[in-house]
Amino acid sequence: MCDNHTESDIHDFKKNGGQLNRRDFSKLVGLGALSSAFPQFAMASGEVQTQQVMVNTPDGVADCLLASPKSGKHPAVVMWPDIMGRRASYDLMGQRLAAAGYAVLVVNPFYRDVKGAALPDGISFPAPEAREILGPMRAKLTPDNTNSDNRAFFDFLNEQSVVDASAPKGVLGYCMSGTFTMYAAAAFPEEVGAIATFHGGGLATKEDDSPHFTVAASKALALHAIAENDAQRSPEMEPLLVEAYKEADLQADIAVYPGTLHGWTPPDSKVYNEEQADAAWNRMLKILDKGLHA
Repeated sequence: MCDNHTESDIHDFKKNGGQLNRRDFSKLVGLGALSSAFPQFAMASGEVQTQQVMVNTPDGVADCLLASPKSGKHPAVVMWPDIMGRRASYDLMGQRLAAAGYAVLVVNPFYRDVKGAALPDGISFPAPEAREILGPMRAKLTPDNTNSDNRAFFDFLNEQSVVDASAPKGVLGYCMSGTFTMYAAAAFPEEVGAIATFHGGGLATKEDDSPHFTVAASKALALHAIAENDAQRSPEMEPLLVEAYKEADLQADIAVYPGTLHGWTPPDSKVYNEEQADAAWNRMLKILDKGLHA
């Protein structure tokens, strides 16, 4: 829910003393000083291998990062970034997950329009110029298109020597891409064993085409980590999700994380909440372990 309400919440957070100590995230990466500020990422150093890869899809070629342990075959996970696209913070989260024993594909959701950074230097979200650039690209990420993309990502992963193609797959989504995980689980129920969403927008609404109705077609275990201000703005989302998974008889970890604002899990976020982000990360690992090592 990256909207004006979210930006108002961020403004209030800053005004009330919030410490936006992730503003120099990319600078830390460039200086090789990340682990000193973010010790949770130090575990990935030396344990994983990374490769920039190009994945053919029906709509073009997606530039992605493939991260995995340096030896063996592992369950595969597709990581979809938020509306600001693939960037250093997501590549590093992908490496962190790879260190936990997964082959992770961090994807560029906007490959149909741009390779690399979604926004030019000097323009940052949520400036009006950024919305003008991202809006049309975001509009192309329909359920049909993201399912087509996920199919291509799965097929690519199955061909990689680091991937255990016989194991179920995981799909992760942040903010705008939360729904992509639910659509994938319903479209590919025999392949997707676990999904996780973090501050996902519009996962369950009162509309007839609400994503939570797709849960009935899924077999995936799920984690839905909800921001506190998202829950306040859309109080129906959590109970609708709980009921959908209950009716489908699927295990789901659905929770509102106190003290969090929309966008609280990527470490370069203005409202990064390290304690709650790590709590959600650890709960995600439990879901992935159960769903992908069946």
